Amino acid sequence: MIIFWIKEAFKLIGRAKSSFILSLISTSISVLLITASLMSIELSNHFQNKLKQNVSINIFLKDSLPNSEIRRLKADLNNTVYINTLKYIDKKEAADTFIKETGEDFRKILDYNPLPASFLITLKEGYVEKDSLSNIISSLSNLKGVDDVVFQQEFVYKLLSFLNKVKKYIFIITAVLFLISLYIVYSTIKLITKSKYEEMETMKLVGAKLSTIKMPIVLNSIFIGLFAGLISFGLFAVIFYYFGNIFDIHRLIEYKNGIYIIVLFALGPVIGIIVSLFSLRKINLKI
Repeated sequence: MIIFWIKEAFKLIGRAKSSFILSLISTSISVLLITASLMSIELSNHFQNKLKQNVSINIFLKDSLPNSEIRRLKADLNNTVYINTLKYIDKKEAADTFIKETGEDFRKILDYNPLPASFLITLKEGYVEKDSLSNIISSLSNLKGVDDVVFQQEFVYKLLSFLNKVKKYIFIITAVLFLISLYIVYSTIKLITKSKYEEMETMKLVGAKLSTIKMPIVLNSIFIGLFAGLISFGLFAVIFYYFGNIFDIHRLIEYKNGIYIIVLFALGPVIGIIVSLFSLRKINLKI
């Protein structure tokens, strides 16, 4: 029976070549765009994590702070749950860095070092959110011996907000593309069922089972999805071969290579199965 279903499914392809080609092209494009949308979400998450890992805060200390208080403050900061890395920058290192970056040696004019010692910290990813950052900055500013806390909050907030908006729009685009794919496959299946109407009525008269009528059409949709997956996989392979190193995409895709291959090959058949079952639900054995 399964062999019969498969043969009938391929016969449908031969009988409705134009519908098959249209459905194959549209499904391939849909699979490509949906997979690209999912990758865009992953890339957005990747860039967002990179940003969060590199968010740094400068904690400037009071000049009058003794070494014992600096050691105590360092120990307190090391035990803080939201701090990822901690680096102490003494006055001499701060001066050397300033001269190196600006090319201006204030020591030729001043007989003392006006730059304060500081701690440079980075935060754990889970705490790099607007509400958490505000509380962290407030908490650090209130520490004994801290003179000032410097953090480019507006820039970070805007960038995080932008990335979140991008992900939201990509989700919406992906959902729209998925619905368009479903509609295209649905329209194709309706055309196939209309072209087979007389044949299906004849099959009902000779006592054919419902599965014998429906399964070839379902398999036809699955085959279209598989072919679309193959086409999409080939196109993605070419794209990544030439453009894979841009924005670190190549490394990111390699990291989740198996997931994207599964998506490419499974998305088309899944679309075909869902739509074919939905479009064939009204077909019954009543004559």
